Amino acid sequence: MDIRKMPDEIHPHLHRVSRSERNALKGHLPLVIWMTGLSGSGKSTIANALEHSLVHQYHCHTYLLDGDNVRSGLNAGLGFTEEDRRENIRRVGEVAKLMFDAGLIVITAFISPFRADRDMVRALFGTGEFWEVYIHCPLATCQERDPKGLYRKALAGELNEFTGITSPYEVPDNAELTLDTEKVSVDTCVDMIIERLLEKNIITRVA
Repeated sequence: MDIRKMPDEIHPHLHRVSRSERNALKGHLPLVIWMTGLSGSGKSTIANALEHSLVHQYHCHTYLLDGDNVRSGLNAGLGFTEEDRRENIRRVGEVAKLMFDAGLIVITAFISPFRADRDMVRALFGTGEFWEVYIHCPLATCQERDPKGLYRKALAGELNEFTGITSPYEVPDNAELTLDTEKVSVDTCVDMIIERLLEKNIITRVA
């Protein structure tokens, strides 16, 4: 069943205010920055630092969608089976699209381990509107960091379907940006993203 196929009685309402009109109020272009990578790779840390820089240095309108935060509310009823993980990402993609339409720079931090799921979200957007940012970090380093103790639990058999241990992570084929957090600091990662945003005229330099 195609989950996006609408019943006959549903008729989407056309907005009088266009996306371009909303964008004009913001002073920057909308964008979805989708950070993907193993648990412990640094996604949430970089996403938080990036949002802080965009808001306080570049006066952008942003919103950060983080995996644990979304699972404590919108997706609280989902587990960690492959099917539930796919639905988790599908819902986040739809929320990101609404925020994108509102003119925001949307930053997400989700393991999102499967290429097909990330491609499903990318398909919601036009060319250049969705950036897949691969937060690369070797599994051994992520296990050493283990900020939430999840690898320890997975290795002890206390967690099922845990990415990198009992469930695979599929590395992006064509990420817009790859950041190696084993070699590069959080601040440098943020600077690299900001520079790309400036190059693509998503944001403008502050005088």
